[in-house]
Amino acid sequence: MQKYSVNQHLIETILSWVKSGEIAIPEIQRPFVWDSSKVRDLMDSLYQGYPVGYIIAWKNPNVNLKDGSLSEGKKVLIDGQQRITALTAAILGQYVVNKTYERIKIKIAFNPIEEKFEVQNPAILKNKTWLPDISEAISGNLFKIVKQYCELNPEVDQELVEGSLMRLMELPKKQVGLIELAPDLDIETVTEIFIRINSKGVVLSQADFAMSKIAADSQFGGNTLRKAIDYFCHLAIAPEFYKHILDNDSEFAGTDFFQKMQWLKSENEDLYDPEYTDLIRVAFTSQFSRGKLSDLVSLLSGRNFETRTFESEIAEKSFEKLKTGVLNFINETNFKRFLMIIKSAGFISPKLIRSQNALNFAYIVYLKLKEDGVNAVAIETSVRRWFVYSILTGRYSGSAESMFDYDVKQISEKPFQEYLKEREDADLSDAFWNASLVQSLDTSVSSSPYFLTFLASQVKDGDKGFLSRDVTASDLISLRGDIHHLFPRDYLKRSGLDRTKYNQIANYVYMQSEINIKVGNKAPKDYFELVRNQILEGNLLVSGLNTVEELQQNLRMNCVPVEIMDMTLDDYPEFLNLRRKLMADKMREYYFKL
Repeated sequence: MQKYSVNQHLIETILSWVKSGEIAIPEIQRPFVWDSSKVRDLMDSLYQGYPVGYIIAWKNPNVNLKDGSLSEGKKVLIDGQQRITALTAAILGQYVVNKTYERIKIKIAFNPIEEKFEVQNPAILKNKTWLPDISEAISGNLFKIVKQYCELNPEVDQELVEGSLMRLMELPKKQVGLIELAPDLDIETVTEIFIRINSKGVVLSQADFAMSKIAADSQFGGNTLRKAIDYFCHLAIAPEFYKHILDNDSEFAGTDFFQKMQWLKSENEDLYDPEYTDLIRVAFTSQFSRGKLSDLVSLLSGRNFETRTFESEIAEKSFEKLKTGVLNFINETNFKRFLMIIKSAGFISPKLIRSQNALNFAYIVYLKLKEDGVNAVAIETSVRRWFVYSILTGRYSGSAESMFDYDVKQISEKPFQEYLKEREDADLSDAFWNASLVQSLDTSVSSSPYFLTFLASQVKDGDKGFLSRDVTASDLISLRGDIHHLFPRDYLKRSGLDRTKYNQIANYVYMQSEINIKVGNKAPKDYFELVRNQILEGNLLVSGLNTVEELQQNLRMNCVPVEIMDMTLDDYPEFLNLRRKLMADKMREYYFKL
């Protein structure tokens, strides 16, 4: 079966379809990211008669309306947005929204004598041999423009100028290839076709296609919803963007969405800076109790999964439901409460979190439990536990979408605590804590989720930094302190050990830099002798610890075996084994206290 059609269309026809809404530009890639020189090159290619590639559209299915009539589906542009936007800017003279969300005009100049295009600049504006803006020339009267040009440049060949300008004005008559994908294709097939056709190797995610469906809709407020998703994610990273929305998008500034996200204008928290894919996934999964974004695309198109038809009523309800999900996500109380819960588990810094999907699903758990009326204390425990459980088990590190779909259906069918207990019994047995986790700590990757969870457990317990009396691990992490080696790196390196050996995470500890300098590159036996001497003599040369009890307590909270105080190079393998077990024990105790 033919899955698509390929046709050549005049540029002016394509642009008229964009203007009328027959082709919807969903802004998958969102703002216009081409620089002006690429627009100039596109105009030159068209003028020279060079091919400029294909644009790809996916036809929305025809939808049954409530009155029984049929509504013809729009074509949704899924590739070629930048080229189409460049054409509307250069040929029609329309504004574009650039990557900093500013409305700008891109003016391309043309020299009919040299038949050359250039981005308009002050020098060109002063040079009479240049037409400063081709959009004005293309929409103007050929004979009038030739006459004016020759009056300004009396020495030029009028026939040459007339010929050049005639070819310029024929740019809208040039053809562009349109690949139109069939409306009954599923997302997986559309993605596969897109990848095979697209020579740039760009891969669109399922969230991109969902965004295209949202943005292409004008009937149920999808275009505004798209802005809400986009603007929230931008504001979360750049609060100063708030004023830009006020100044440049007064229509959106008057919406309920904008009122609900105003709190971000003075927010600098960076623990969870969602991208639009995260926001769509959380809003959809929490509201629809489904995890596959292909289902969202179908529902927004009005798909009736039983009759396999498309109905306007289903599309309307789906947009309303998704809107609720987005509003729940961006709600200040929800967002801040969720972050407070994550921080209360010890994950106080974005550098402790390496799984955005673990955060996403933890937020889904929070939103669903809140919607179900579960009490606040139980929500806190459940969200903390699930978040740490999913990190320790790498639950969303593989096919996250399938796992989202499975988990959300489970927690929609049974009490959350019951499902969590099932997962703990299956995945966090004694064998996990005593063997699997210990083995997982045998790595040199400092961003290992197990090491980051260990650090979170230290934050949760209020532990002090290694050999510190007053400075906590939390302080060192928050203030971007450094990770140092218990068996000093230079000491091990000089002894012939390679990077994977001396950089073991069981050899890592958060330590004040000034203490690390005192430790130097000595064997543990030697630098601990200094520590013990300072306690005996009361001179505090290495750290602030001044009693044996304080030293022993500090070793315990950092999971450093007391045997280290008498260790040298030969004891390093034994030290690593001892510390891994202590770290795993601490994480076990931490988890069940969450």
